[in-house]
Amino acid sequence: MNKLLATLVATLLAGSAFAQATAPATPSVPATPAVVKAEAKAEKSVSAAVKSEAKVDAKANVKVKKAAINAAEKKTKAVTKSATTKAKAQAKLAKADPEDKAKAMAKAETTGAKAEAKADKTIIKADAKVETVKVNAAADKAAAKVETNAVKAEAKAAVKAAGSK
Repeated sequence: MNKLLATLVATLLAGSAFAQATAPATPSVPATPAVVKAEAKAEKSVSAAVKSEAKVDAKANVKVKKAAINAAEKKTKAVTKSATTKAKAQAKLAKADPEDKAKAMAKAETTGAKAEAKADKTIIKADAKVETVKVNAAADKAAAKVETNAVKAEAKAAVKAAGSK
């Protein structure tokens, strides 16, 4: 019961402290027709910039997802091709004459190693391409964010300028 009472008192005190917080300051710019018009124009340009930024973000995300999907397909294809090449080499080894077994085994191992190396190179290139696309997407997003912030600053300045007329 004491815990409940303490919680209620603490909530009451916190609520009263929150209620006494100062109200936000009223804008220093008087609401003249020019200011209202400037604010409307500013709001319109800011919303267009935000919409444009969202569009750039969405396109960048799509590019990254497509690159990741393409990379996964390339990796799968490379691994499958490597496994197929190894299997063919092993099949040739199995068919080899007993006196040619050592030579066939060496050739199968060489073929398998080359196939694995080729698959590894393909995987590395695919991963590098995905990383490049991610970096470019991040740069596109950052540029769009900067553009949006510039439009917001211009809009704020336009409203202040309209208020000083």
